[in-house]
Amino acid sequence: MKQAPPSQTHSDPSLKGKTGDGSLKQRTAQGLLWGGFSNGMVQLLQAAFGVWILNIINPQDAGKVAALVIFSNIASVLQESGFTAALANKHEPTHEEYNAVFWFNVIVGLFLYVVLFLAAPLIADFYHDPVLCPLGRFAFLSFVFSSFGTAQRAYLFGHLMVKQTGIMQMASITLSGMAGVCLAKAGLAYWGLVTQSLLYVASVTAFAWYFSPWRPTLHINLRPAWQMFGFSSKLLVNSLAFQFNNNAFGVLLNRFFPGGHVAGIYDNARKWDDRAIATIGGMVQAVAQPVLRESNLHNSQSPSASKQAQSNGELCIVNFELIKAFRKLLRFTCFVSFPSLLGLALIAEDFIVLLVGEKWHASAQLLSLLCIYGAFSPVVTLYSNLVIARGQSTINMTIGLLNCIFVWGGIITLHAIGYNLTTIVLFYVLLNIAWLLVWQGCAKRLIGLTWQQALIDILPFFIFALGVIVIAWWLTHTMNISFLRLSLRILLAAILYLGTLWAVKAKILRESLQYLSKAHS
Repeated sequence: MKQAPPSQTHSDPSLKGKTGDGSLKQRTAQGLLWGGFSNGMVQLLQAAFGVWILNIINPQDAGKVAALVIFSNIASVLQESGFTAALANKHEPTHEEYNAVFWFNVIVGLFLYVVLFLAAPLIADFYHDPVLCPLGRFAFLSFVFSSFGTAQRAYLFGHLMVKQTGIMQMASITLSGMAGVCLAKAGLAYWGLVTQSLLYVASVTAFAWYFSPWRPTLHINLRPAWQMFGFSSKLLVNSLAFQFNNNAFGVLLNRFFPGGHVAGIYDNARKWDDRAIATIGGMVQAVAQPVLRESNLHNSQSPSASKQAQSNGELCIVNFELIKAFRKLLRFTCFVSFPSLLGLALIAEDFIVLLVGEKWHASAQLLSLLCIYGAFSPVVTLYSNLVIARGQSTINMTIGLLNCIFVWGGIITLHAIGYNLTTIVLFYVLLNIAWLLVWQGCAKRLIGLTWQQALIDILPFFIFALGVIVIAWWLTHTMNISFLRLSLRILLAAILYLGTLWAVKAKILRESLQYLSKAHS
C-alpha cells in the first residue's frame, strides 16, 4: 500500500486518546461485555418489535420486502466499499483519510440511488410484481442516509467505542420499531416495514454523528481513499459475495414462486436466525479485528514472538502472540455460540407458533436447520477478522467469491432438479459449515494455527452443546406445543450446559467470568 504524502500523514488531535489508557486485555474485556450486552439488547428489542409486527402482517408482505433487500444491501456495500475495515486496520488513521472516505461514500451513495431509481421498473418486471417499483424507490433511500455516517461509524468501530455503538443501536431500534408497529397497525403492511428500515438507518447515522468527535471538512480530496482502495476493494468484493450469498433465497424464491408467500416464510426463519447470530457475532466483531490487529502489531515489533516453521513442505510463520489471542477469542465464541444457536433450534417450533402465530408455522423447520449453520457463523466471522487483521484481503475476497458461486449454483441446480425448499436449505447449511475448513486452512498458513489446535478449541464445545440439546429434546418431545414446553426446554438446556461446566470447573467458564470482572472494574 502506498504511503500518503507528508502533508496527509499528520494525525488529527481530535482522533487521539479516545480509546482510553487501559491495556488491550482490559479493553477486550470491556468490549466483550458491552458488545454482548448491547447486541443482546438490540436483538431483544428487534425480537420484541418483530413479534409484534409479524402478528399483524402476513408472509406475502414480508416476501415483497425480502425481494428488495439484496439491491439495497449491495448498494450499501458498494457505497461503503470496505473502508470501515480499512480504517480500523490502520494504526492511526488521519483526518484526511476519514474525510476522503466520508465524501467518497456520499458521492457514490447518491450516484447509486439514481441508478436504482431508474432501474426500479426492471426490478419489478423481474419479479412480476408492479408494486415493487414505487416500493423499491422508497426503500433505496436507506443507503443514501447511511452514506452520511460511514466515516463516523468507522471511527467508533476503530476506537473500540462499543458502549456508544450499543446505545446508538438500541435507541435507533426503539424509535424505528415503534414507528413500524404503528404503521403496520394502520394497514400499511410492507410500506410500514420499509419505513421502519429507513427510520432505523437515519437514526443510526444521526447518533453516529453525535457520538463521534470527528467531523468532515469541505476540502474534498479523494486520494487517501484511493490509496486505501487496494486493501478495501478486496473487502468490498468479499462483502458483495456475502450479500449475494445471504440474500440468494430472497431473490430466487421470489423469482421461482411469485407472490411472495414462500419467500416470506423463508425470510421469517432467516431473520430470527440472523438476530441470534448477530447477538454473538456482533459481540465478537466489535473487538476481534482491533484486538487481532494490535496483537499482530505487537508481534511484528517483537521478533521473539514468532518463528518460521516447515509445514507440508512450505515455509510459514508461527505467530505465537496472535495464535494466543485468536484461540482465546475462538474458545469464547464457541462457548457462547453453540449452545445459543442450537438452543434456538431446539425451541424453534414453540417460539414460532406461540409468539408469531400459526400462519408462520412453516418457518419453524427452516429456522431449526438454519440455526445449525448459525452456530458456526460467529466462528467464521472470527476467522474472517483474522485474515483481515493480517492484511490478506485478497484471501478474504477469494473465499467469499467461491462460496457465493457454490451457493447460487447449488440452489438453482437443486430447484431445477425438483428438490423441495427444505432440502435446498439443508444443502445451504452443510455447504457453509464445510466452508469453515477453508478458513482454517488459511489460518494455518497465515499464523501457523494447527488443525489440532482448532479442533481442540471448536469440537468439544459443539459436541457438548449438541448433547445437551438432544437430552433436553428427548426429555420434552412427548409434550404438546405450549409455553410450558418452551420454558422447560430453555431451563433444562441452560442448567445442563452451565451446571456441567461449573461442576467440572471448566477453564472457559472461569475465563469468561474473569472477562466480566475486569470489564466491570
